[in-house]
Amino acid sequence: MSNTSLPAQPRPGPGQRKSSRGRVRAVKQRVPYINRQISNFDILNEEGLCLIEQNADKILRDIGMEFRGDAEILEYFREAGADVQGELVRFEPGMCRQIIQQSAPSSFTQHARNSENNVVIGGNNTVLCPVFGPAFVHDLDRGRRYATLEDFHDLVKIHQMIPHLHHSGGVVCEPVDTPVNKRHLDMLLGHITYSDRAFIGGLIGAERAEDSVAMAKILFGEGFLDQNTVIYGVSNTNAPLVMDDAMSGSLKVYARNNQAVACAPWMITGAMSPCTEAGTLAQLLAEALASCALTQLIRPGAPCLMGSFATPMSMQSGAPTFGMPEAAKTVLASGQLARRLGIPFHTVGSLTSSKIPDSQAQQEGTMTLIMAVLAGANFINHATGWLEGGLCTGFEKTIIDADLCGKLIQFCQGIDLSDNAQAMEAIAEVGPGNHFLSSAHTLKNFETAFYSSSVADANSFEQWQGEGSLPTAQRANKVWKGLLEAYQQPAIEAAKLEALQEYVVQRKASMPDRSYL
Repeated sequence: MSNTSLPAQPRPGPGQRKSSRGRVRAVKQRVPYINRQISNFDILNEEGLCLIEQNADKILRDIGMEFRGDAEILEYFREAGADVQGELVRFEPGMCRQIIQQSAPSSFTQHARNSENNVVIGGNNTVLCPVFGPAFVHDLDRGRRYATLEDFHDLVKIHQMIPHLHHSGGVVCEPVDTPVNKRHLDMLLGHITYSDRAFIGGLIGAERAEDSVAMAKILFGEGFLDQNTVIYGVSNTNAPLVMDDAMSGSLKVYARNNQAVACAPWMITGAMSPCTEAGTLAQLLAEALASCALTQLIRPGAPCLMGSFATPMSMQSGAPTFGMPEAAKTVLASGQLARRLGIPFHTVGSLTSSKIPDSQAQQEGTMTLIMAVLAGANFINHATGWLEGGLCTGFEKTIIDADLCGKLIQFCQGIDLSDNAQAMEAIAEVGPGNHFLSSAHTLKNFETAFYSSSVADANSFEQWQGEGSLPTAQRANKVWKGLLEAYQQPAIEAAKLEALQEYVVQRKASMPDRSYL
């Protein structure tokens, strides 16, 4: 690995795109995150929202939630006035909500090492983040295989080159050729080296979170880290109504260091929560309330998000299913509940059970991603690349999903009502019975008027056939290879990179290899 990177050489940038004939034409400038100019879709009325909130409070009061393996966390709750019996914690109605609303910010900035890529999470903003967690990767040339560190680096580079993604992500694939207890160090170093966007820290256990914080301090400076958010963390519950010390451990480290935590209940409905939307929503809200309250007890003002991952299962096989109407309704209602709580909303998109980038993958992924956007999500994890129920990252799927992200970014801009967009002079110029193809307005706007897909083919059948009759996945295959070929490493200070590399070397040397968590 090189110690530094060369300055970027001139090439089509985020405000340009190269056409199929090699001509560079202007496109709308890339933005670091979406500022939605469209309305959210509210699926529940006031009565329904109040009912879900009352049921969540009842769950927390009468049933409670277990926090396993961490006596310090139980003490935080005990001191705040919760009823702690062993590892079971019960809360009076409204207690968690009050703790959250007293100090949790409604929005925050996650800083990237390139300040132009800082993301503001909250309000009307949406951040699109690639897939997280798969142990396998898939592409049309090599098929399905266990992921390696080389695959991980290639995906980080591809994501860096995609203008419709805003975040570098976390475990974009599990590099199984590195020891399981050390690979988080390689992954963090990979994100910092090959991307200049914000990233997700290590999630499982306090030790990996501490490594993430230590590396962030090297990159940003200890004082900066204490007052600013540079790490995005996710803490999943073990539904129903449990959080173990692996997840609470990382939550505790990030909250204590003023870093963001998305408190995201993870539910296969019908197995880990009730098989009805109303029951799942009450349980989901209860778990999120208790988890978010914990972040504020540890450090008031630390950024936290209400998370939602709830998808049905097949009642015939027990396998999770994606892109289903039940999940769509649940995420829309979850967005409403998060807005009432007053904190940002984290959820997921582009999920599918399909094993390859086919019509099932596109249909299911499109449904989940669009619903997340309409739910007003502030951070959408798994926006690109997810295959096989989360077991696999697809290279072609990444490109197809990114194209959908681009369409949604333009959709979220709403309808332009500027003088230019009203086009009254153009309508007067053309008049009845003529066409707009050669009008001054069309000539002025034709380069940026419409979204231009990177993978769709709108040519005639004869032209499509003459160019090889390529289906969408094969066109996407060409795109990701082209992005890797065009990739240039973003510049980073040599001294910081050397210090990070040395930290990774020393940490690896301090522990034996393990092949288990």
